Amino acid sequence: MMSDGFSPGRFRAVLVKEFIQMRRDRITFAMMIVLPIVQLMLFGFAINSDPRKLPTLVELNDNGPVTRAVLAGMQNSSYFDFRGPVSGVAEGEEALRRGDANFVIVIPQNFERDVVRGLSPQILMAADASDPSAAGGAVSALSGIVTVAISETLTGPLAPKANPAPFSVVVHREFNPEGKTSTNIVPGLLAIILSMTMVMITAVAIVKETERGTMEMLIATPVRPLEVMLGKILPYVFVGYVQTVVFLLSAAAIFHVPFDGSWLAFFIGFNLFIVVNLALGFLISTAARSQMQAMQLSFFTILPSILLSGFMFPFAGMPGWAQFIGTAVPATHFLRIVRKVMLKAGELADVAGELTSLTIILVVIAAIAMLRYRQTLD
Repeated sequence: MMSDGFSPGRFRAVLVKEFIQMRRDRITFAMMIVLPIVQLMLFGFAINSDPRKLPTLVELNDNGPVTRAVLAGMQNSSYFDFRGPVSGVAEGEEALRRGDANFVIVIPQNFERDVVRGLSPQILMAADASDPSAAGGAVSALSGIVTVAISETLTGPLAPKANPAPFSVVVHREFNPEGKTSTNIVPGLLAIILSMTMVMITAVAIVKETERGTMEMLIATPVRPLEVMLGKILPYVFVGYVQTVVFLLSAAAIFHVPFDGSWLAFFIGFNLFIVVNLALGFLISTAARSQMQAMQLSFFTILPSILLSGFMFPFAGMPGWAQFIGTAVPATHFLRIVRKVMLKAGELADVAGELTSLTIILVVIAAIAMLRYRQTLD
């Protein structure tokens, strides 16, 4: 007869049983250990809401001591990372549009002479404002940097010329003149939405068949791994199409996000991105033994897509190791495609590099998924 009181023996048996079950469920146990560490590393080191050392180009039309002091002050600051000169407005605009630079600083002709004469020359700062958080800190710091540089250069009889500030800074915010956060966030949100849904839906759906035993029936047929992979993931492409259409309509009607670029470039990019994420979901399904594990592994892939792709924080402002990892994340490249096409009037040639990167990632993921699927067959 079972005692109604608390039994240490029964409690110990249940406790031991749970530890044994935890040891058998290695994926879940690893997620409990690894995920907090990954979050700690990403939020502690990779995430930076005040990005520094952003790529900067200079159009230098004056090369006097004052100008050199201004450039030295900007180089010594933590906001700018000079990548070289540009020879004109058109070259600087193209660099901003391609994403090769966040800023183009234009020093006008006779800058030093006009400073000494008190004519208050203008320094032009063209900023890629498609990401307002990247431009804000540097724009605010520029005036102070130039003021200090000029005051340290104009000494002796010229010292009175340094006060008040003998110049002005004109900022041109490109691609998002109003500095609206939604103009930056909404295009990138499509990459996150597709990542979350495509990966998780595919992984869970395939694992569900394994749990029900229908996958064993499919394995018993002469269907090849590639045929299974394509047959399983392509139906969900339609789901991605529906999500994309709803997103584009909402972005235009509600948030007034422009679409200035090539529809062909966008069409190729989002189709490729959908297939990459579906292949990743298929890969996860080969490692997961239950739907819970499939969801956990899917979430593990979604976290880098949000934090390391440039969606929430400027990609160029992250440390080198974080950028290296982020380059392997499919959302990084699709996010660049969407922002270039929608905000910067990008054409197919402008996103060719990102399309190539997505293709390489797709080939790698598909190869690993088919290899693991063959091991499952064995």
